[in-house]
Amino acid sequence: MPKRNLLLCFDAFGTLFSPKRPIAQQYGEVARSLGHRGFTDDQVHDSFRTAYKQEAKRNPNFGKANGMNAEQWWTKPLVGAEQQLHDELVPRLLHRFWCEEGYTLMPGVLPLLRGLRNRYGETHGRTVVGVVTNSDERVPDILTSFGLRVSPLRFGTEPDKHNIASEQYDVDFTVMSYDVGHEKPDKRIFTAAEDMLKLLPGAADVDISAWDKVYIGDEYTKDVVGGRNADWYAVLVNGDAATTPDDVENLDGTTPGDLLQHLGDGHPAVALSSPERLAPWLGIHTTA
Repeated sequence: MPKRNLLLCFDAFGTLFSPKRPIAQQYGEVARSLGHRGFTDDQVHDSFRTAYKQEAKRNPNFGKANGMNAEQWWTKPLVGAEQQLHDELVPRLLHRFWCEEGYTLMPGVLPLLRGLRNRYGETHGRTVVGVVTNSDERVPDILTSFGLRVSPLRFGTEPDKHNIASEQYDVDFTVMSYDVGHEKPDKRIFTAAEDMLKLLPGAADVDISAWDKVYIGDEYTKDVVGGRNADWYAVLVNGDAATTPDDVENLDGTTPGDLLQHLGDGHPAVALSSPERLAPWLGIHTTA
């Protein structure tokens, strides 16, 4: 059997990392450290959720079409309806949620990504790891703050290929909806990930038909349905077998095998409770 190449892409928030503590609690901590009082974390949660929905409707995809950057977009829902705010509140909140101060890696992510570096080697085809996410430009910085080696190759940019060729990365490229102009489940964001292959060193004449494409995410509609509609296999990491949709096969509790063979044998979408459980299905054996 000829060797197959693997394009393995991950969602970011909720799949690779999640908040260290509830976001409203962290907002409250920062606000109280600056002298703000007279509110509960539940009130912060409700206020931010309302402001976030309003801003997402007013300026979808983090304000891309209206020329906004991440800092400009997030300032509005962070401020909400409160009028008198400490000058440092928004900068401190933006900093916290721009790095590992506000987030934690999901279980098993670090050894999984490190193991993928040598997953295929000489016995299989090439493996390329990407991050494809509905987000703004913060994601590469957040991942880097965890100690991951993230390539500067990002959709919409043209970094020096010579520098990329001399490095080995945990994440070979990133695709953010902000840069693409379209959000999952739109097929165009998955097509953007396929196009990134052509920018990798030694892959200018890539034949996408020679690649198995697998997308891993924690949301059924955006990640599974979106991925399958773009002709990708899909892995749902939802943490709860009871909520697995009927058209997704749950693999928790089964003996790990070859994920690609399993997906190709009529199971185009499967579920596992965490990235940690994905590792053995890719032949990666991690230690606790």
